[in-house]
Amino acid sequence: MERREAKIGRLRAAPVVSGDGPRGTHLQPDAPRVIERWNGYTWEPYAFAANLAESKAILYPESSESPGPKPLGSGTGKHHKPPAPR
Repeated sequence: MERREAKIGRLRAAPVVSGDGPRGTHLQPDAPRVIERWNGYTWEPYAFAANLAESKAILYPESSESPGPKPLGSGTGKHHKPPAPR
């Protein structure tokens, strides 16, 4: 029950295609999309987007605000180069 409630409000985009057409979002980037919202029991219509780019702006608003990737900070994490020996 808690897992179901934790997902309430989650959004997803589904391409609007007829029949058994392609289901992958990348296959028809210009196809319209319906944005669906999880209510705890079923996906319900929430919004409509004209294409893939517009649907991504609705689904991920925080990524459209930042101009690009953030640079790596200092540290010795898994993906940081160790300091050069002296």
